[in-house]
Amino acid sequence: MERNFYEPVIQELAVPAENRKWLNGNNIQEVKEEIEKAPVDITYGGWGQDGHMAYNQARRHPYSQVTLDELRNSTIRIQENNLDTIIALAQRTFGSAYQFVPPMSVTLGIRECLAARKVRLFSDTGAWKQTALRVALFGPLTPEYPITLCQEHPDAILTATIETARHPISENPEWELLL
Repeated sequence: MERNFYEPVIQELAVPAENRKWLNGNNIQEVKEEIEKAPVDITYGGWGQDGHMAYNQARRHPYSQVTLDELRNSTIRIQENNLDTIIALAQRTFGSAYQFVPPMSVTLGIRECLAARKVRLFSDTGAWKQTALRVALFGPLTPEYPITLCQEHPDAILTATIETARHPISENPEWELLL
């Protein structure tokens, strides 16, 4: 983040170093208190193949479903990563060596992310995220795709590459799909 996100910015325009918070398992309470004192102005993040935003993953446990309200009110936490997220990160980062991808992550909750005045989410990973983008834009609110909660935000923008915005279903109207 320092090298690729902050370093290219003209120093006078950059976020002051003391305002940069790197969330980890040891500073959850500190970051939570900072956000309570001064809410997030803008949320920058990505979205995942399963519609997670900033690591707020859909809970895929058959005996412990999450409701939209529980998802909407989720806060900073350590969570288990879904298997497909581990596989995606392994493929993009470690030559598919999933053993090197942490099975858990620390994330801001959706409540913190969507409390920001502006939400900006980005993706450039093409086919892997095509369905999540379409569900985010055109689907109903659903805990299966947490990103759909962006539909309720007054200033949320999703940015994607053309490859990510394409989808085989929309490009093949002759397909007869049973829904």
